[in-house]
Amino acid sequence: MDAAKLADTLAAQSLFADCEQAELSDIIRRAHLRTFKPGQELMAQGEEGDTLFIILKGLARVSMVAANGREIILDYAEPGHVLGEIAFLDGGERTASVEAIDPTEALCLSRTAFADIIDLHKGLALRLLRAMARRLRQNNAVIEADRAYTSGPRLARFLLRLMMAENANVEENGAGGKLKIALSQGELGNFAGMSREQINRQLSAWAENGLVGLKGGRVTILDRQALIDVAEAW
Repeated sequence: MDAAKLADTLAAQSLFADCEQAELSDIIRRAHLRTFKPGQELMAQGEEGDTLFIILKGLARVSMVAANGREIILDYAEPGHVLGEIAFLDGGERTASVEAIDPTEALCLSRTAFADIIDLHKGLALRLLRAMARRLRQNNAVIEADRAYTSGPRLARFLLRLMMAENANVEENGAGGKLKIALSQGELGNFAGMSREQINRQLSAWAENGLVGLKGGRVTILDRQALIDVAEAW
């Protein structure tokens, strides 16, 4: 792994998306590589967060347990995602748990090593603040939109988020594609903030109209453009 390859891997909204190559080189040099088996935790909600994770390979589920005991799935982290930055930066407890779904590799950076990098690269702190502000703006927009959308458009938006990255060429042509992982209706409901009954009813209706296919526990998007139209409906 070199700086150029890491730059290509980093997600556009990640904390280090605006880093210069010299800064990324120092991150690589001071971090260490860890591998995680499916089902193994990268981090647990409530624990001390003195390590930052940069996903290089695999897929991981990000979730939290709310005060009422309900699990909420926040995201599915792919290569390029940076995880654990909240507790890493403010010194508090982890706000979420992360569990590997596939065999996963991640660069792990300690808070001490990161402080050294900040001291060495004077412009890095300002770029990180801008990245955090940009993510906060995006999160606010997502929260506002989710409150406005009814259950159907909300589910459509989450399904589109879950589409396989490798289906990008198919997506551009408006055709369908598989989701990153086979989710149960309960887990999909936890991700979209809907009940299992709502998920079942909506998917069944879309299947009857040819928007999605339901087979063997997997959802296949058959008409992506139609699903986009639903996602954009208020």
